[in-house]
Amino acid sequence: MPNWLLVFGPVAIALNHFAPGHYALIFASAAIAILPLAGWLGRATEQLADRSGEGVGGLLNATFGNAAELIISLAALRAGLHDVVKATIVGSIVGNILLVLGAAMLAGGLRYREQSFNLVGARAEATMLTLAVIALVIPAAYSVLVGGQYAGGERALSISISLVLLAVYAMFLVFSLWTHPTFFRGAKASENGEQAQPWTLAQSLLVLAACTVAIAWLSEILVGTVEPTAHAFGLSNIFVGVFVIAIIGNAAEHSTAITAAVRNRMDLSLSIAIGSSIQVALFVAPVLVLASLLVGPQPMDLLFGKGLLLAVFVAVVITGQVAGDGRSDWLKGVQLLAVYLILGLAFYLTPQA
Repeated sequence: MPNWLLVFGPVAIALNHFAPGHYALIFASAAIAILPLAGWLGRATEQLADRSGEGVGGLLNATFGNAAELIISLAALRAGLHDVVKATIVGSIVGNILLVLGAAMLAGGLRYREQSFNLVGARAEATMLTLAVIALVIPAAYSVLVGGQYAGGERALSISISLVLLAVYAMFLVFSLWTHPTFFRGAKASENGEQAQPWTLAQSLLVLAACTVAIAWLSEILVGTVEPTAHAFGLSNIFVGVFVIAIIGNAAEHSTAITAAVRNRMDLSLSIAIGSSIQVALFVAPVLVLASLLVGPQPMDLLFGKGLLLAVFVAVVITGQVAGDGRSDWLKGVQLLAVYLILGLAFYLTPQA
């Protein structure tokens, strides 16, 4: 991502201070400024990934790459925009496994006829995604079957499921990093070729800290203009959350996953893309539910709308099929991107509630 786009950061801050009524310009400036910051954040985590291997590196990239989504969601949570938060969660899950992984497979497939990755690890990650779908479907089913018969039941169920998901995610980390790390080890190392001078640990951590602070500042500005900008362009908050904000937040994963695929490191690409979706579903979403008990005007639940649940379901289904044979090519990337485009059209044509 071009570094000159960073100039939009001061522009967004100035507009927000001196011309707060220009919502669309403020939103666009803040969004554009976050893109190169997310790219730098991804570059720093890739440096850490080179030091620690594919599995740990993918986790680090997913963790810091999701920092943008988490920061934006917390800002929206404080503003009481639960629909935007839920849409951003779904957008992050769907965007990572359809847009990020699809673009990575397409980019890698255009350079290599066929690429391979660790099948056992990919299947384990696909199963975790299926668990995430179940965790999102159960509250919706509970709401339909029980409804208002048990006051506070939906909130209690959401909190309980959140705690279960956090525990399972912790166990998944133990499984992937300590007890079964070979399942997530790359089948191929990166190509021999031009290698930039590696950053020191201090440099990587400094860039991570600086980018996180800057993204937090701009996210506050971005969230404050979501609703008026959406109304100005006739878009629903759901579309803005699922696609616009999620794409901005996924910028770090995009840049690193595609770069890894072009270097024939598909294990790292999958670890970043699928691992990031797992982290959003099993860690970020539960953390936001629990955080809403302390932040914002009212608690948030795990009750997602039918359209959001359907989007996650179809994304997980095709991702499981694509990652089920241990190989990738450019056509699989096109298939994932096609599903993402179809979902985008459906949400775009959904009127503002």
